[in-house]
Amino acid sequence: MRFYNRESELAELLEIRKQAFADHSRFTLITGRRRIGKTSLVLKSLSEEQFAYLFVGKKSEAVLCAEFSREINKVTGLEIPQELRTLQSLFSLFFQMIGTRKVTLFFDEFQELEQVNPGFMSDLQQFWDRNKEVTNVNLVASGSVYTLMKKLFEDKKEPLFGRADNIIKVAPFNVETLKQILLEHSPGYKNEDLLALYTITGGVPKYVELLCDNNVLTQKKMIDYIIRDNSPLLDEGKNLLVEEFGRNYSTYFSIITAISRGYNTQNEIESFVGKPNLGAQLLRLVEHYSILKHRRPIMAKEGSQTVRYEIDDPFIRFWFRFIENYRPLVEMKAFERLRKIVTDEFAAYSGKLLERYFKEMLAASGRYLDIGSYWEARNREQNEIDIVAIESHKPKLALAAEVKRNPKEFRPIKLDAKVEHLEQKLLYGYQIERLCLSLNDM
Repeated sequence: MRFYNRESELAELLEIRKQAFADHSRFTLITGRRRIGKTSLVLKSLSEEQFAYLFVGKKSEAVLCAEFSREINKVTGLEIPQELRTLQSLFSLFFQMIGTRKVTLFFDEFQELEQVNPGFMSDLQQFWDRNKEVTNVNLVASGSVYTLMKKLFEDKKEPLFGRADNIIKVAPFNVETLKQILLEHSPGYKNEDLLALYTITGGVPKYVELLCDNNVLTQKKMIDYIIRDNSPLLDEGKNLLVEEFGRNYSTYFSIITAISRGYNTQNEIESFVGKPNLGAQLLRLVEHYSILKHRRPIMAKEGSQTVRYEIDDPFIRFWFRFIENYRPLVEMKAFERLRKIVTDEFAAYSGKLLERYFKEMLAASGRYLDIGSYWEARNREQNEIDIVAIESHKPKLALAAEVKRNPKEFRPIKLDAKVEHLEQKLLYGYQIERLCLSLNDM
């Protein structure tokens, strides 16, 4: 699959490099979840220039030093001895010798340096602070363990806190890019195929690439490809999350499992897990790990107790719902039976993702100040509205939309009653457009 999108990120990386070479050194951090395309982005931005690619593999410090020395010497023309055995001695000499040479160093899997030599981050901080203003190094660092990268650069107790001049968070492909990819790889695609691609991959480039390269771009083919023996995605969710959580992952897995089964308030989650007082773990899953998102009704105050938790990553949501929840079938290799379960439940399951899809579309239009859903702690089914959007440029204008896969299921009278209630409770005096959004509108 060719390289898609990322125009703004590429432009920013180019501008940072120009600044580093024209003025003084810059330190750029590339963040984002595993498989999001961080390495591909940086390599694409550097495709027309020489740079030192410093991949931090799980090797001894001496071996890494030898590899780094060869790569730096090749690009800069320096003669750093390959006999150096510590990162401290290598980069001490590098900053002494580099002068005003213009060079890009790209550390990939940067967080692994903590395992190689825990003291090196302090050394790098000192080298950087002493030499940044008198050198022209374009230093770029990325890593696949999001929480570790965030800790290294955002924890005030860490040596590299505040040292990143620029932080670029790489996001999944947006809905327009997914449309473009499907149009190029499967010109006759149906909207249900687009929804399946969005629901399963969430726009994560590596997963999209897997499906494109294997030509599995209909809803049926995607499900068949994933739910089979030796599927590259069967263990992906566990591998990704255990890497983030570490060995003590069981409580976090139980919380996410509860939410994947529809228990989305704290009381419901604690009842399912069988443990009280899970507020701290829920908060970490939202703020530290960025796995969950807490949702409040549109225009609700920050302290509102009407909170629902949802899995923010569509692939993780899909993986827990259909793979982790049916782990016994996976272990027994009963894939035909599991495929039938996924196929039978997929229409209902993907409905919530269709709602999210349309919220992204509305946000991309730039027309709305606030986009969310509306519900109440009591009678939440009765008065719930899938999408409520407040106009940004026209006062007292809003949109209320019901989301249905099949527009024939839409009942305008029910929406009218809900909107009337919404006007009385929240949007008094607003002119509210009523709408049904379905597969036909994707």
